[in-house]
Amino acid sequence: MELISCEYIVERIDGDYAMLKNLQDPGSELKQVARALLPPEIMEDTKLLYEMLQYHVAD
Repeated sequence: MELISCEYIVERIDGDYAMLKNLQDPGSELKQVARALLPPEIMEDTKLLYEMLQYHVAD
């Protein structure tokens, strides 16, 4: 089984949603994600790692 992971950066926070930029494909559109699915401590410019269907703050 292949582990799928992606790195994102929080471009902006808009109410209950965060707009994420895919660091592996910077030219792609921003991804809108409900903040309830993200770690509560995120701020703009926070780097996130998405793996195993969960978002984690990257070190």
